[in-house]
Amino acid sequence: MTGKILKGIAGFYYVHGTDGNLYECRAKGIFRNKKVKPLVGDNVEFSILDSVEKKGNVDQILPRKNALVRPAVANVDQALVLFSITQPEPNLNLLDRFLVMMEVQDVPVKICFNKIDLIGSKEIEALRDIYERAGYPLYFISACENRGIEEIGRLVQGKTTVLAGPSGVGKSSLTNLLCPQAEMETGSISEKIQRGKHTTRHSELFEMGCGTYMLDTPGFSSMYMEDLDCLKLKDCFPEFELFEEGCKFLGCVHIGETSCGVKTAVEDGEISPSRYENYRLLYQELKEKRRY
Repeated sequence: MTGKILKGIAGFYYVHGTDGNLYECRAKGIFRNKKVKPLVGDNVEFSILDSVEKKGNVDQILPRKNALVRPAVANVDQALVLFSITQPEPNLNLLDRFLVMMEVQDVPVKICFNKIDLIGSKEIEALRDIYERAGYPLYFISACENRGIEEIGRLVQGKTTVLAGPSGVGKSSLTNLLCPQAEMETGSISEKIQRGKHTTRHSELFEMGCGTYMLDTPGFSSMYMEDLDCLKLKDCFPEFELFEEGCKFLGCVHIGETSCGVKTAVEDGEISPSRYENYRLLYQELKEKRRY
């Protein structure tokens, strides 16, 4: 039978089979021998060992569309990064780090800000000014008041979406609004592994019907950049490209050079100072790592 891995923990893989059942599976030793690890989101072939207890073995991983490093998940169509617009205030450096990670992994990103019921239009417009100019689609919602949820539901329809963001911004609330069966599915897995169901500790994929899947990831409070050449960081800020033709030097990294089109665009207000400052900080961080 074929199915999709919804969750992996402690050597067990929970596979949603084409028959609609959830199977607790082990991966065959051949994967370990080949140093291949099944990922959440993998489409697999598996054999049923116990149809009553719903246990089986993962026999084969079907070809992947893609595979992300953080979070570790396969066959993703898009990322929806969720921050609160207040309580807590959005950490834009952390947001920009996440956007860079998704640019590196070539995953389209949608940005969603929650808790708009707690602020006015001024804060919304300030964020819109920063990220719409950078080319990212923005959505403003209130999970508490169920505002904007239908639009997010249309956004994720028929896709596999990674939902990510810091703890406390409403990821679980949004997941439950979009996918009411999520708590039930989490509960069925939690009974088997004896863990609480209200805190996301591991990446977990929820099946929402009609080919729609939502991956709820553990909250992150920091994100360290690894394995990225500082010279390539500029390519992860899409709004820079339009102004790079104004750079005097080939390979300009937009930091210390004179006659830099990107720096001029920042001064003229065409690129957000916040985005540029976070780029500069990340560049210095990566440059230091490269040195050592």
